[in-house]
Amino acid sequence: MTTDVRVLAEAEWDAWYGTLELAFGGVAESAEERELWRALTERDRSIGVWDGETCVGTAGAFSFRLAVPGGALADTAGVTMVGVAATHRRRGILTSMMRRQLDDVRAAGEPLAVLTASEPVIYGRFGYGAATQQLKADIDTTRVRLSLPPGTDDVRLRYAKPADVHAACEALYARVVTARPGMLARRPGWERLRLLDPPGERNGASPLQCVVAERAGELVGYARFAVKPDWDWKGPKGVVHLHDLEALDPAANAALWQFLFGVDLTTSVLAHSRPVDDAVLQLVSDVRRCDLSVRDALHVRLVEVGAALQTRTYQTPLDVVFEVEDAFCPWNAGRWRLTGDAKGASCERTEDAPDLALSVRELGSAYLGGVSLTSLAAAGRVRELRQGALTEASVAFGSDVAPWLPHGF
Repeated sequence: MTTDVRVLAEAEWDAWYGTLELAFGGVAESAEERELWRALTERDRSIGVWDGETCVGTAGAFSFRLAVPGGALADTAGVTMVGVAATHRRRGILTSMMRRQLDDVRAAGEPLAVLTASEPVIYGRFGYGAATQQLKADIDTTRVRLSLPPGTDDVRLRYAKPADVHAACEALYARVVTARPGMLARRPGWERLRLLDPPGERNGASPLQCVVAERAGELVGYARFAVKPDWDWKGPKGVVHLHDLEALDPAANAALWQFLFGVDLTTSVLAHSRPVDDAVLQLVSDVRRCDLSVRDALHVRLVEVGAALQTRTYQTPLDVVFEVEDAFCPWNAGRWRLTGDAKGASCERTEDAPDLALSVRELGSAYLGGVSLTSLAAAGRVRELRQGALTEASVAFGSDVAPWLPHGF
């Protein structure tokens, strides 16, 4: 089989995106969704694999800035739209696209690549490590009460049309991005993703709704949600589906959750993707009635080990030599001395004896502070070569708040 791997041309987008839709089951998206993804597609960062006139493979990347521990925003490639036609699987097409893409990311000077995986087993062989988790909570609001912090009653809530307040909500989101690793600074156009609300995907729920929280006339939080009505013989049992909630302080956060708990004719709040340390877990009276579950979210790949490790800061002083294995991006393989603290870091090549041995995949998992090097070592994926080095590095790599990806891409 002879295939051609090339950058996507404007006229090829429909065929390219159609191949992606087929790879994910063949269900066509709404015209609104297709138009949005067409607008967001960075064609010079999108590649297709062609067998004659037929597109048989797709992969793209978005130019993101990712919040990392310490509050910096790192230039990052957001890997997306990866698919291979069912007729052409197991022929090396995915590997060829990953090879081309990571080479291009390196050439662009981006130290990191990230993705969300349709199946987690796929991307570890290319050096991606699961770095964040998302929390799903199905809260029984008939049984659970909230313990509200002082000042909650001072917050004024009002309904607003999502499109009317999206600029103000985006400005608030931009204020909180750097406070939590894993969040994405949204570029112009990406605010439309949070307003995307195709009627065919509501599954019986209402159109998107929005409530904003204000104090002294200033926006201090917002929640976007939908309500799915439901009834049985005993009465109403509707569900509030939470899409987004951001707040600048505990009182605003609590006021928004209090509102969601009290929506008329509902008996539960379903939060589809929240941080695993979401403050609501400390507000609820009975966490057992919240039906919690977690799953992997953001997978991180260090494209340039030295540049990536010195972009973030570290909770405690650190001086450690890593022996890094990276068969897919061999320029990363070898020994790296990382020194740093809460003010900054340096990571350089060294010939010194290694303290820890691991692959680039483990570095990706630990990078945002949500997965400890100690836990990876307990699974046999990190080897301690100098006594004490594991604890030193694991503590330094940690984060006070759990990393979290607020939305997919």
